[in-house]
Amino acid sequence: MTSKARIGVDIGGTFTDVVLETGARQVTAKVLTTHDAPARAVLDAVRTVTDEAGLTPGDIAAVIHGTTLATNALIERKGAVTALVTTEGFRDVVQMGTESRFEQYDLSIQKPDPLVPRRLRFTVPERATVGGDILLPLDEKAAESVVDQIRQADVESVAIGLMHSYRNPAHEQRIAELFRTQAPEIALSLSSDVSPEIREFERFSTTCANAYVKPLMARYLTDLEASLKADGYGCPLFLMLSNGGVTTPEIAREYPVRLVESGPAGGTILAAHLAAQSSFDKVLSFDMGGTTAKICLIDDARPQPARNFEVARMYRFKPGSGLPLRIPVIEMVEIGAGGGSIARVDGLKRLTVGPDSAGSDPGPACYDLGGGAPTVTDANVVLGRISPDGFAGGSIALKPEKSVAVIDRDVGTPLSLTPTLGAFGIGEIVDENMANAAREHAAERGKSLGGRTMIVFGGGAPLHAAHIADKIGIDRIMVPVAAGVGSAVGFLRAPVAYEIARTAYQRLGAFEPGSLNGVLAEMSAEAHEVVTRGAPGVDRQEERFGYMRYVGQGHEIPVPLPVRDLTTTDSPVLKEAYDRAYLGTYGRLMEGVDVEVASWTVTVTAEVADTAPAPADTVSTDATPTGIRSLFDADAGAGVDVPVYDRAALASGIALDGPCIVAEAQTTTIVPAGFGLNVDPYGNLILERQT
Repeated sequence: MTSKARIGVDIGGTFTDVVLETGARQVTAKVLTTHDAPARAVLDAVRTVTDEAGLTPGDIAAVIHGTTLATNALIERKGAVTALVTTEGFRDVVQMGTESRFEQYDLSIQKPDPLVPRRLRFTVPERATVGGDILLPLDEKAAESVVDQIRQADVESVAIGLMHSYRNPAHEQRIAELFRTQAPEIALSLSSDVSPEIREFERFSTTCANAYVKPLMARYLTDLEASLKADGYGCPLFLMLSNGGVTTPEIAREYPVRLVESGPAGGTILAAHLAAQSSFDKVLSFDMGGTTAKICLIDDARPQPARNFEVARMYRFKPGSGLPLRIPVIEMVEIGAGGGSIARVDGLKRLTVGPDSAGSDPGPACYDLGGGAPTVTDANVVLGRISPDGFAGGSIALKPEKSVAVIDRDVGTPLSLTPTLGAFGIGEIVDENMANAAREHAAERGKSLGGRTMIVFGGGAPLHAAHIADKIGIDRIMVPVAAGVGSAVGFLRAPVAYEIARTAYQRLGAFEPGSLNGVLAEMSAEAHEVVTRGAPGVDRQEERFGYMRYVGQGHEIPVPLPVRDLTTTDSPVLKEAYDRAYLGTYGRLMEGVDVEVASWTVTVTAEVADTAPAPADTVSTDATPTGIRSLFDADAGAGVDVPVYDRAALASGIALDGPCIVAEAQTTTIVPAGFGLNVDPYGNLILERQT
């Protein structure tokens, strides 16, 4: 793309991570997230890395940004005052949901309240059939009255979701015209644009979420662009999407709901890039930050895509307990297990960790910023895994005595343990939580963990990776360069990409692709146009998928399609592709049952940079420790002195035996006894179990 530097920015729940990359050189920064004004931390960190690299703002070619702002607004219910306009008779779809119970026997089950309260849910007489024919014309006078009522209610944003508008959006578009004429100040989100697929609950929920965060994200992106330009950063700003691609601010403003998993997506893109680079065919991506841990399975250097996601879950990240969003995402599991996760002893003397987090404000007790609860970070300080000096590149001076005090008070004393054993218990619980999440995630997808390489990143993952690997039977771990800011690095590896989905029902037993080819062509043209805006003059690739199921099933699996017009003779080709995908997922087929296609997706991608660093020309076998640190050893029941190495001084080819510690600015890698470490030609740390 250019020889100029690029900057990746990842706003997390605790830290804001920034990496500047120019050629083979990387400069990183990790600062506490400023939740009251997220752009402040972004600008401070961007200035820091630019100055440290000896560059000027004019030397920066692009800023690629992922943010939790949309996610936090949904979780904390701090979005815009939003109204919903829907078909008469369907006012309460977002309240009723699917009427399923994620906890079958819990009589006090709690579900998240809809983002739009009932008083702001309005209906209009109209109806289209499932095929898109107009059954009842839109009542224009009723629609005008609804627009007037919403305007008088001081609503900032409106979601428009009508029955079967995914097949015929005419009535939604007409209502939008009335709003633009009578109330142009109100932001609009149409379900036929945001999520044009079957299942009205998920479609309405996604559209409401988009409307809820749209004004907030529009203001934030406008302010961020203006602030960057005021500082002299006249380069383009790109936004990371939840499916692993990047896009322009214009698309992000229109569809901010697509940003909700942008940070974790960056990490999996990095892991996929490293898997391809090192020829690892099966990988477990493990990202542990300050608030959550994310786990993703990557086969043949490709994360598995999904179209369903939940946000703001009510029950310990339990599926079914959150607000459903139907957007393109990378499939992963996310649990409340980060450095800031809070430990406590319940009334039955059980030690629990998370899912709530101390975040960046007040943070763990050792930050000395007012945090009064023991956290995973506090436990790691007490166990000797984290040095009080140089934490987060020296931006935070830790107070170990604060960690000892809160762990002794809230964990050690209630369980009659020393503070050190209390800290060890915290570590054991959080490690088992993450290991169990990995086991369940793999089992649910018919995959195994054995034989995989674990690629770890985020400030907390290298501290815990070897112990988790012991629990789940993994023998090889990779800690990439700049692992502590891995998601931000992943942003710099991501292509400009855009995915479009449409519902156009077909049965393979009676396949008639005539009208379908027109739909796919329209989707392709739209996706190419969006990607061209973000990467003009760059070659583009297109992928198509059909989301298929056996007739009578409730959920679909993605099946790759040929990128061309389909014919009736393609029915057996599609059936064969479906059989391969279904057999790979579930291990068996259902004979004599027809297959139906519920939705179709088109994804267009443009690779805008060659981001593969060259391997080292020389190797070294010399490694000198920079010091000795006492690291708690469970078998010995006490601290054991182990050597500490500076990662920056470890050249390609160096091999070390555990136990030892490798320290760097943004994280620390623990190499326990039984593991060996070597540095690969690209500077990545490879931990392998010794036999």
